Amino acid sequence: MKPDIHPNYHEIKVVLTDGTEYTTRSTWGKPGDVMKLDIDPLTHPAWTGGQQQLMDRGGRVSRFQKRFGNIGKS
Repeated sequence: MKPDIHPNYHEIKVVLTDGTEYTTRSTWGKPGDVMKLDIDPLTHPAWTGGQQQLMDRGGRVSRFQKRFGNIGKS
């Protein structure tokens, strides 16, 4: 590998929304910095199964539903 082209890879502390902390290696910040997360697997709907609403901009979702909504229904 070429010298001096790679970012500094060091240990940081990550704090989840519930206060849980863990140490990991990252290129973010400086060695020993603390990253406090606003969104993590405890709060994000992708992990929690929460309800997510689609924004129908320009009727794209409506057109898709009209065109393909009956596929797979008997």
